[in-house]
Amino acid sequence: MHFRRPEYAVVALLRQCSTTSRYQASGSAWRTAHTSRIAPRYRIYTHPSSQQQRGYQAHSSNRTDTSTSTSQYSSSNLESTHFQAHSSNSAAQSNQSPGDPHNDKHDYAVLGGGITGLASAYHLAREFPSSKITLYEGSDRLGGWIRTERIDVEGGDLLIEHGPRTLRPGWDAAVFTTLELIQELGLQDDILRPSDSVAEQNRFIYYPDRLVRMPAPGSDFYSIAWSLLTEQVFKGMIKGIASDIVQPPRPSALEDESVGHFLQRRLGNTNVGDNLISAMLHGIYAGDINQLSIKSMFPKWWHLEGNYGSLTKGQLLLSVEKTAIADTRDLDLMGEIMPKVGPVLVHRVGPSMYSFRDGISTLSSALESSLRANPNVTLMTGKKIQSVDFDYAADGVAISTAQSQSSTTYGKVISTIPGRTLSTLASGSLPSLESIHSVTVMVVNLYYPDPDLLPEHGFGYLIPRSIPFEQNPERALGVIFNSDIIQGQDSAPGTKVTVMLGGHWWDGFDSYPDEEEGIAMAKAVLQRHIGVDTEPFVARATLQRDCIPQYTIGHDSRMKNAHRELINKFQGKLAVAGSSYSGVGVNDCIRSGRDVVMGLQYHAELTGLEHFTVPRKYAKMAPLYE
Repeated sequence: MHFRRPEYAVVALLRQCSTTSRYQASGSAWRTAHTSRIAPRYRIYTHPSSQQQRGYQAHSSNRTDTSTSTSQYSSSNLESTHFQAHSSNSAAQSNQSPGDPHNDKHDYAVLGGGITGLASAYHLAREFPSSKITLYEGSDRLGGWIRTERIDVEGGDLLIEHGPRTLRPGWDAAVFTTLELIQELGLQDDILRPSDSVAEQNRFIYYPDRLVRMPAPGSDFYSIAWSLLTEQVFKGMIKGIASDIVQPPRPSALEDESVGHFLQRRLGNTNVGDNLISAMLHGIYAGDINQLSIKSMFPKWWHLEGNYGSLTKGQLLLSVEKTAIADTRDLDLMGEIMPKVGPVLVHRVGPSMYSFRDGISTLSSALESSLRANPNVTLMTGKKIQSVDFDYAADGVAISTAQSQSSTTYGKVISTIPGRTLSTLASGSLPSLESIHSVTVMVVNLYYPDPDLLPEHGFGYLIPRSIPFEQNPERALGVIFNSDIIQGQDSAPGTKVTVMLGGHWWDGFDSYPDEEEGIAMAKAVLQRHIGVDTEPFVARATLQRDCIPQYTIGHDSRMKNAHRELINKFQGKLAVAGSSYSGVGVNDCIRSGRDVVMGLQYHAELTGLEHFTVPRKYAKMAPLYE
């Protein structure tokens, strides 16, 4: 039994288009991984491009590092070594051990009470139990973009999410940090996952005027080939794969480019990017394929071209070898967390998306309850930060709020507020963070008592940039069939859908639709696309201003500069975490907060952006679990 079955490059690419999960593993792989309890071994190789040949700081003192120069496009010349996955026990070999008084004596502050801030404060309280921790939140509630509402209707009640609605599964370090948290908070029995596979199997793209089903996990090659030949949405795919094989590799001086330009350069056409990948990016980032960075959005694609000269060649060779690749930082973290997460929890979650009986707010509420029960933690809501500065006399970070006449200095601060906001509070001394742009999305939730309202059942559909204006004047990004995804949250029967509007389409707008206008726009989308002209029984529209950061071209380079700016301004006493930097999903945010806290055990000076200052390293996971 292997981590992944070998498959052709076209199948792998199409499957990525049909799911937002990363490192998707089969159910059997999950079961095997968590019954064997054997730390896997990996072969390491670095990105060979000259512009990437920078030093790599190992995360484990017992791991052999390989920074050997390699032939640029020949996998046969890759030098490799083996290492055991990182374990937190290696801390004993460090100069500072967890709980060292050098770190534990300081007071800590966390800026922002969203999921990243709550997770950061939780891990601080766990790792430094004698420290005083203060969390600042400008609004009167905690949880950030996560907000669940339960509404009474005829025949029962229903649950709607105004922000994230599910947690993604997969073979991913960020996924396991969330599972670790769920286990520690005792939320295992509250987990809900799809009762059948319809949401996983049926994902659609609207093109050109109807829903087109994307290849699902488990689809055979022949059914995918038939779709490629008969559906217009896949136009250019076959020729693109052939073009990718013969196209020359990127110039050695090219450090980054947009996702759209990368695909056009490799595949020789814009169809695949405009019809497929743009839809996926609308669903995850609400972003523009011609602005988002390939190096930040799809680092593995960037790596495959750099290492093999072609996406297709790289995918085919990995398939023949029955291997997959993963960032060694992820593997280190998984090696630490996997032994802690019980197999019962892993089996309960499985390879499907999941939520909780009372919605995603279950997670943020449990974190809040845990923190409120800790006498060393102070949660300060309604405290809007006015300035963040370095206090040279006290060798700490001074925080002032609009409600206080004086500032308070902390030995270490973790900022989870948006990067641009932090730059403003720091008097503009962090220009690289100032450059992080975010998009605004309107989330419209609609409920209909008719359970058979939808013409198709599944996860929902995404709308690519190639759809003409007359087919999408509302600038919708996609529609989610909530009632098909998670069952067990509502006592009332019926159909729930969510329409997402705006994103990059609304960049530059001076004003946005109000709730009434947003609901009318969502109803128009459903009527035009899938023929739903029934009036909803419940309608809620929420405008999420600047909710999704955009990792545009040069993001990695700017974050490397931001690391230096944070060191210069705050002397390593302020670290950053959250969606502005390394992932916008709930799992990514939880992981970023945890990473910073765990890093504080070993480094007195930390920014949270250290991983941007060194090249990514990848490990071949050569046949994992037989």
